[in-house]
Amino acid sequence: MQQNHKKINNGEDYINSLKNRDLKIYLFGELVKEPTEHPIIRPSINALAKTYDLAIENPELGSVISPFTGERVSRFLNICTSANDLVLQNKMQRKLGQLTGTCFQRCVGMDAFNSLYSVTYEMDEDLGTTYHSRMKEFLKEMHQYNYVVGGAMTDVKGDRSLAPHQQADRDMFVHVVKRTKEGVYISGAKAHQTGCINSHYLIVMPTMRLGDKDKEFAIVGAVPGDAKGITYIYGRQSCDTRSMEGSIDVGNAMYGGQEAMVIFEEVFIPSDYIFMDGEYEYAALLVERFTTYHRRSYVCKSGVGDVLIGAAAAIAEMNGVSKPSHINDKLVEMTHLNETIFATGIAASYQGYETKSGCFQPDEMIANVCKLHVTKIPFDIGRMAQDMAGGLVSTLPSEQDLNHPEIGKLLQKYLKGKADVNTEDRVRILRLIENMCMGRNAVGYLTESMHGAGSPQAQKIQIARMMELEYKKRLAKIISGIDIEGDKNELVSEMGGYFSRVFKIETES
Repeated sequence: MQQNHKKINNGEDYINSLKNRDLKIYLFGELVKEPTEHPIIRPSINALAKTYDLAIENPELGSVISPFTGERVSRFLNICTSANDLVLQNKMQRKLGQLTGTCFQRCVGMDAFNSLYSVTYEMDEDLGTTYHSRMKEFLKEMHQYNYVVGGAMTDVKGDRSLAPHQQADRDMFVHVVKRTKEGVYISGAKAHQTGCINSHYLIVMPTMRLGDKDKEFAIVGAVPGDAKGITYIYGRQSCDTRSMEGSIDVGNAMYGGQEAMVIFEEVFIPSDYIFMDGEYEYAALLVERFTTYHRRSYVCKSGVGDVLIGAAAAIAEMNGVSKPSHINDKLVEMTHLNETIFATGIAASYQGYETKSGCFQPDEMIANVCKLHVTKIPFDIGRMAQDMAGGLVSTLPSEQDLNHPEIGKLLQKYLKGKADVNTEDRVRILRLIENMCMGRNAVGYLTESMHGAGSPQAQKIQIARMMELEYKKRLAKIISGIDIEGDKNELVSEMGGYFSRVFKIETES
């Protein structure tokens, strides 16, 4: 590994830490020589660098005192030991969404090692393994250098009707292909991995419930981002080449998201960095705890939504239509929807509960409700933003035309809204709306909202498992006067797992 073994203190340090790593990255069929200098990749690096700068600008929000080193590190490296820790994660995520208008790429790793922290503790307790102590040593190292830890969960899956061991090509799921005394070697691929190229380490995890014939797929471990055998193939984003053309048409020239396919070809994981190896029966628990963390992490979309609502209000004002009631109604509706995302996400954190490890787990039901809202609400907010922007949001002439010595003057004249509004300013706001609804950052705000942390059906399945319909039916029958067998008070108190835990927390508090 070619990391600079030097603690990262700010965004500039972070960007420097990514240089000269000799990653194998393909973009447009060519090897990228230095990703920090590539115009398409650099905005995503800037967005992640903002997480470090926020820790300096607002240390109580963006950082924590490390229990391992006694120094401040990014809150993205924190193990949550209280509901308030979970809440502060959400508040940090919303703020970063506001500051960047895009995905800042650190939530997957944060949610991965928080869920792993409790799962490895329980594995050690049940099986006598040493995974939890390894996990803590790994975190200590990450805190020492204040590194970025990414997560890699989503396998390419191949034939979705078949289990991992049944695939015609076993590489459709990441799995162990070789073992030595020093560790294991893995092969396979992880799809659409957020911020993977911008991470110092990746935690590789299984993507689904596994059976006893899937032991080789039940592997969890940490690998350096520049480990031998890793190939990154950068994902296309709508209008991504605009980053190479100027600063106006791109809409958000400074910040962007990042997704790539990560291909592992006999990549080595040393024993000290292995946190699950063959214990297939714990894969489902890990996936469920991770998705609970990650689904409530989608409060970040409320921060991005704040930017889009602001852009919609600004363009209405620039167009001279800020006073009509229907415009205000749309802004109110957009705000109501946006706050619904934040409210459900932060409620899942407030309702967090302590696991055996001391790490706090968000509320499963509300986390899934949050993410299900996210699969719909950003699309509605985007629709209203485009409605308020008008047709120019998708038919504007190019930046080159705007700056042309001959036709530029004509465009400055005919693209004007209110007389006191600079034409270029109006164009920039329109391009920002386009960027977030149809362009590069629509990936993070819309598509990722649909499919990230599981597509809508995944949340509906989890909600269905926790509905407690039998308990609710008993309540209705008792209140309506229907005779039921047994003592009514006992029947009311016989709640299922979800409500028992919720009411227990309320009683203890």
